[in-house]
Amino acid sequence: MVARNVYSWVMSKPFLTQQQQKSFHQDGYIILPNFKSSAEILEIKKQAQRIVSSHDLDRHRAVFATGEQKEECQDVFQQYYLDSANQISCFFEEKAFNSNGELTQPLEQSINKIGHAVHDLDPVFKVFSHGEKLAALAQNLGLTQPQIWQSMYIFKQAKIGGKVDWHQDASFFRTDPNSVITFWFALDDATLENGCLWIEKGGHKSPLRQVFIRQGDITQLHTVNDMPWPDMDSAEPVEVKAGTLVCFHGHLPHYSAENTSDKARHAYTLHVTDGAAKYARDNWIQRDNDFPVCGFSTKRVDG
Repeated sequence: MVARNVYSWVMSKPFLTQQQQKSFHQDGYIILPNFKSSAEILEIKKQAQRIVSSHDLDRHRAVFATGEQKEECQDVFQQYYLDSANQISCFFEEKAFNSNGELTQPLEQSINKIGHAVHDLDPVFKVFSHGEKLAALAQNLGLTQPQIWQSMYIFKQAKIGGKVDWHQDASFFRTDPNSVITFWFALDDATLENGCLWIEKGGHKSPLRQVFIRQGDITQLHTVNDMPWPDMDSAEPVEVKAGTLVCFHGHLPHYSAENTSDKARHAYTLHVTDGAAKYARDNWIQRDNDFPVCGFSTKRVDG
């Protein structure tokens, strides 16, 4: 059972203009440049490297993959993956290892992402992930009781940063009614060359195509609607500068291509639902009273 303890913030004034709010509901996303300062970005980057440097390579070699390799990786590393829901865990790029199981580049250049509770468990990430500014923004986007379920620090490593196939984040965080919003922070300039996001503008009005369901220690991705994913003619790249925050609706189709450049493309994401909506019992991440899900504000209210 999910605890009803949430963070709350009462705004003194709206963070977004009415036109920006209208744009979000019409297009399914909004781009907010200069949301995070260079100092904030530097601090979180340094902390991510500290986490990676302490990773035990001999014990954990979990690879994050999508597409054809995904099921295989889940079978091999299923428990590590499930445990990461409420821990801080590192996942490797698909191309990080050679045929002998050896890293083809230094450890810090081999990690795909850190997930999935780093926003709650690491003090530096906790500061970056919370605050009145984010709480006010969430309210303007329609989240009356924001609940942060998942965080991911994504490295998109130079040359080996893998693609992430078309998907909708609501597949992984289903609520009734749908409420999940993704907060995607660019920590480096995101370009076509280094694997920026691609979205289908207005595509959030399309149905949910897949659902990711957990039953015990088994997770499966089920197709529930055969509507095809967008083609590149209808896709739009989201090229943004470091410090930009992109917020997008849970039904918005998006993907990112491989990083073919010689520079990494770091990003940080939060997946947030509304506590006023019913959170699905078979979503892969669950919390209880021992580790309650919380929101953006630094002031806690018991509900």
